[in-house]
Amino acid sequence: MIASPDDPLLIAESWLTAGFRVALATVMSTWGSAPRSAGSQMVVREDGAFAGSVSAGCVEGAVIEAARHVLAENKLQRLDYGVADSSAWEAGLTCGGRIALVVEPLTAATATAWNALRRRGRAVVRAVHLASGEARILDPYDDASPLADFARHAARRDQSIEIAYDGADWFLTVANPPVDLVLIGAVHIAQALARIAGPLGYALRIIDPRAAFATADRFPGIPLFHDYPDEALAGAPLHARSALVALAHDPKIDDPALTVALKSLAFYVGALGSKKTQADRRQRLHDAGFSDSDLARLHGPVGLPIGSKTPEEIAVSIVADLIATVHNA
Repeated sequence: MIASPDDPLLIAESWLTAGFRVALATVMSTWGSAPRSAGSQMVVREDGAFAGSVSAGCVEGAVIEAARHVLAENKLQRLDYGVADSSAWEAGLTCGGRIALVVEPLTAATATAWNALRRRGRAVVRAVHLASGEARILDPYDDASPLADFARHAARRDQSIEIAYDGADWFLTVANPPVDLVLIGAVHIAQALARIAGPLGYALRIIDPRAAFATADRFPGIPLFHDYPDEALAGAPLHARSALVALAHDPKIDDPALTVALKSLAFYVGALGSKKTQADRRQRLHDAGFSDSDLARLHGPVGLPIGSKTPEEIAVSIVADLIATVHNA
């Protein structure tokens, strides 16, 4: 999903459509206190205009100059800046970190294909052959090629990485849609989760057939669904970027949601409740036909075990578990 009109790849597409040549700079790896993570991007137009960031200002000037050379030679270039190098001081990377980048010509076809998948809310991985500059756009969940296996792993971990494939080095840039966080039960913990999940960029939706619970006053600006979970999820299915957390504490509401979630590609399925509640729930799900390996996907009690007591503390533990699951898939 494209986050805003300031998105550098969206801007690059408009520049390319207008006839400008454009270079794309991508952070490949960082060490120490480098300010931007792998996968961060910046686009540079042939006249020096740029959008995005690869170092929060430290090396942008040097990257713009490198981009002009890349466009003149129509050839990919790798850059490394570290505090021990004189080039780092000249470029401005004096914070003690180190950063490696790849700068390459960007074609209109690549930008259009990349953004088309993102506009549809799909995960997309761009694979670049670091020797030749060949670029491939991959849908990691709808591509059977061997390279897409690497892309799928990177997308699940939400991590842009360099890999060795077929005797060559490739860099995979991951662009994932926001986490689709589905809360079952419009309870107090759901209110606390909503306050935390919003600033993290999660796409939140709440399902609760109890209309008195799921109200716009209690959850302003959040999509609310008053059907039973199996009906609501049939209309908006879970996918590989979905996380479902059952909070209603009512088997008539929670169990149908968990039944759907455990059959889906959702990367996280959690349920609130004590150890006894969890044991009873697992037995019901087992009796409904779920195997031990299916039930191993269920996070219950939900959240990291940090001794949470209040709704806010429980919400923090759940979000922390979500973050850990995303980055350690």
